[in-house]
Amino acid sequence: MADRQKNGFLKNWLFTSISVLAAAKIVPGIECQGWGTLLIAALLLGVFNAILKPILFLLTLPLQLLTLGLFTLVINALLLMLTAQFVKEFYVDGFWAAFFGGLLISVVSGFLNLFFGGSGKRMEAHVYTQSEAPRRPPKDLGDGPVIDV
Repeated sequence: MADRQKNGFLKNWLFTSISVLAAAKIVPGIECQGWGTLLIAALLLGVFNAILKPILFLLTLPLQLLTLGLFTLVINALLLMLTAQFVKEFYVDGFWAAFFGGLLISVVSGFLNLFFGGSGKRMEAHVYTQSEAPRRPPKDLGDGPVIDV
């Protein structure tokens, strides 16, 4: 279990690093000086996203509902600006650079997770008609949730 969590953490860190690199290369106003700075910025951004983002989301819940969740982009921008405050040689020049950088980081990270981030868990569904249904469920169904209709 610990290896799976460590691999998941490293994979997310890699995806965030690639996303921050893409933002630094594409978005004017975001600069990252060196690979070490990139890795530290991605790590800190991941920590902020894990700890601060849910809190900020709840605090801004009325705005989230009013904007149909688009206020999350503002939260992403603020967290990117906060990261720049803590990481030397990682620069974000203003809100709009952070806004578009956060948007790009979210999109790139989402695509990387979609294509390469498989959780390793498979979901299976066994559908039986009444005449085929076994008296007892087979033992090899795994430990997932069971829905009996």
